[in-house]
Amino acid sequence: MSNYERDGASIYYEDSGDNLPAVLLIAPGGMKSSIGFWDNTPWDPREHLRGRFRVIAMDQRNAGRSTAPVRAEDGWHTYTADQLGLMDHLGIQRFHVAGMCIGGPYSFGLIGGAPERVVSATLFQPIGRDDNRDAFYAMFDDWASTLATEMANVSRDTWSSFRENMYGGDKVLFNVDETFIAACTTPLLVLLGNDLYHPQSTSRMLADTAPNATLIESWKEGEARNAAMKLCLEFLQRNNL
Repeated sequence: MSNYERDGASIYYEDSGDNLPAVLLIAPGGMKSSIGFWDNTPWDPREHLRGRFRVIAMDQRNAGRSTAPVRAEDGWHTYTADQLGLMDHLGIQRFHVAGMCIGGPYSFGLIGGAPERVVSATLFQPIGRDDNRDAFYAMFDDWASTLATEMANVSRDTWSSFRENMYGGDKVLFNVDETFIAACTTPLLVLLGNDLYHPQSTSRMLADTAPNATLIESWKEGEARNAAMKLCLEFLQRNNL
């Protein structure tokens, strides 16, 4: 349990420290993405991967135990820099990434920013754009309203710019478009989403568009859950460093 410092941010992370191939975990929770959200998922990859991989989990900036300034120019690239900075801090050159919810576009941010470093990406019910922008704006505003009471120096225009950088525009995954996805050769394992924030259309588009993607449709309960856990482990092992 440690923090690393970058450009005014203090990023909390947990590192199993094993001398094994590394997996960076990016938790669900939207703008509140933090390690504790793994406790309420269909299965916890921290437990599932223990002893097989070096597992690094992190709280994103201004979520959980991580803190950072808020600037008008902040956006997806800011989080990518935090995530790559953590791996630099730990001396890890190449790694797998596994992300749920907002971890989908975060994973593509890493692939776009350092494609030679990301060995594979496992995407649990990734968020995506499908006539649901207002829901993401509302989610951002809920997160920002809590922080704003402690950040009186951050103007309304700054929050608005940050929100637009995250959820404005017309890219299907908010930070990457279908052209990027079609050119992405990184092995992808996509676990189907099926709600307002994680639409089926996003998961199916990824599986249909990326040249090296596999879709798992059932993965949350019973035998389907057990089979999906096995497939996820096999996927990581097959695409090992």
